[in-house]
Amino acid sequence: MSIQRVASKWSKTNAILPNPTLAAYIPETRLYTFEHLNEMLGLYGTVYIKPDNGTYGKGVMRAEKLTEPLPPTEGGIIEERTWYVLRYEVETLTFESMEELHKVVSARIRKRPYLIQRGIPLLQYEERPFDLRVLTQMNLRKQWETTLIIGRIAAPDKVVTNHHNGGTVRFFNELVAPYLDVKEAVRLEQKLSKMGERVAWQLQKKYPQLKEIGLDVGLDQQIYPWILEVNTRPAIKVFSFLPNKSLYHKIFRYAVGYGRYSSSTGKPARSKKKA
Repeated sequence: MSIQRVASKWSKTNAILPNPTLAAYIPETRLYTFEHLNEMLGLYGTVYIKPDNGTYGKGVMRAEKLTEPLPPTEGGIIEERTWYVLRYEVETLTFESMEELHKVVSARIRKRPYLIQRGIPLLQYEERPFDLRVLTQMNLRKQWETTLIIGRIAAPDKVVTNHHNGGTVRFFNELVAPYLDVKEAVRLEQKLSKMGERVAWQLQKKYPQLKEIGLDVGLDQQIYPWILEVNTRPAIKVFSFLPNKSLYHKIFRYAVGYGRYSSSTGKPARSKKKA
């Protein structure tokens, strides 16, 4: 049984956008150009610059446009100083102009396709930003089912939350407890669960052999959920740490059912790739 994989973030975004309900949860995303970088920094102040085909948060950069008022001139005119900051892994660079910023970004990305995405001011846990991974799988009845929602906290000074970049896994209820009461947390969990299933159905229209997705969702300061990225090869075995072993066994059983893993060996099976 083959499983379709979609590497291109741009392709996945454009497959979801025709659904107006889901489009409302997608931060503005454009292909990387100097003009788009300039416009989006002007609009949002912070953007993420991502490789179209990257995984594990590799190659992701964050750019910011900052301003501060200068002392008034003798004529009483108040002007502003503008500068730009680029963060990459644990490195921080400062520039006095957009041209300087673009030059350094261009040198990093070379000729590879990159995207620019509106920066979302994420909620924090212990002064570090976090997002949520919504795991949605094709169940044994051939229906989409969200099987897990779990949080990921960014490592200190990192711009991404991925485990491969030092991110820390935390349970959903633990992360949202400072912001929501129990009933509100349950409603949000239900909303995210349904969101994962709707995104899966939408993507399946274009990619009919899709069997699993990992939805990366960020919560802003108003607890509004934003779809930051969709992974069509989400981590599965990493959840073996869950204290609820029956939940992990269900996740793994579904993955065996649609051919991610071999039922006899438990090892990964081959899958069909599609860009």
